[in-house]
Amino acid sequence: MVLVSEMPVKPVAELVGEHDTKIWRVVHHYVDEAVEAQDLSQTEQLGVDDTSFRRGQDYVTVFADLEPTERRAVFVCEGRDAQTVEQFAGFLEGHGGHPDNIVEVCQDMSQAYLAGVRDHLTKAKVTFDRYHVKQKLSEAIDTVRRQEAKTHKGLLKNTRYLWLKQPDNLTHKQLDWLDELLLQPLDTVRAYELALKFDDFYELTDPAEAEEYLRRWVTEARGSGLEPMAKFADMLEAHWPGVLRWHRTRVSNGLLEGLNSLIQTAKRRARGYRSARNFKTMIYLVVGKLKVGPQMP
Repeated sequence: MVLVSEMPVKPVAELVGEHDTKIWRVVHHYVDEAVEAQDLSQTEQLGVDDTSFRRGQDYVTVFADLEPTERRAVFVCEGRDAQTVEQFAGFLEGHGGHPDNIVEVCQDMSQAYLAGVRDHLTKAKVTFDRYHVKQKLSEAIDTVRRQEAKTHKGLLKNTRYLWLKQPDNLTHKQLDWLDELLLQPLDTVRAYELALKFDDFYELTDPAEAEEYLRRWVTEARGSGLEPMAKFADMLEAHWPGVLRWHRTRVSNGLLEGLNSLIQTAKRRARGYRSARNFKTMIYLVVGKLKVGPQMP
C-alpha cells in the first residue's frame, strides 16, 4: 500500500504483473475499510476546501481535522456545494462525532459552503481563510492591471507576477523592474500599494486594533477610484465577522493548501484519474493518515 501512495497505480500494476483494475479493487477495499474505522469523536476544528480532479467543473470537497494532533483529511466527497457539508455531518455522526461538536470552520467565502455550515454545523463559527482572502485581493489587482494594460501595454506587458508575488519571492532582477514601475503614475501601482497596506492587517496582534485598521483600509480602497479594489472592500464588509475572526482564532487552511499540493502532485504523476472514486481514494491514501493495511503494493 505504501508503494501505491508514492507512485501511480498503473506502473505499480506493471511492476507486480497485475492489471491496474485489480490493484484499484484492492486499494479501494483497504482504504474504504480504514475510512470507516475512523473515530471522529474529538473533531472540533474543521477545514473545508475544494480541489479539481479533471479540467473543467469536476471537483471534490476535502474536509480536514485542523487539530494540531490530527491535521489530516477525514472526509472527501464529490461536488463543492452545501450538500457536501450535509454529507460530512452525516458521516461525522456515523463515526463517533456530532455536528454540534464542530465549533470552528475555516473556509473560503463560498456562499454554498456558508449555507451548508449554517444549516448543518449550527454551533460552528466561521473563520475566512487568510489565503483565500488574499487570493481575492490578488484577483482585484490583476483586474486593474488588465484594464490598464489596454492603454499602457508597453509598461505592463509580462508584469503580472510582479504584482501578485510577495517582494520576498521576487528575484533581484524582478525587484529592480518592480522598483522602476513603482515610480510610474499607474493605477496598478496604486492597487499594489493598497494590497501591501492590507497585508499589515494580518500582522496586527490586537483584534480591536485590527478591526479599526481594516475599517480605515476599506474607506481608502473605496475612495481610490479603482473599481476592482472597491468591490474587494465591499466583499470584506459583507463577510466582516469571518474576516475579523482570524485575529481571534488564527486558524488557517494552510494545512489544506499543503494537502492540496500533495494531492495535485499525485494527480500529475498519475496524469489524472479516470474516476472520482479513484481520486477520492488516492486523497485518503496520500493525506488521510489512515491506518491502511496490510502492507502491500
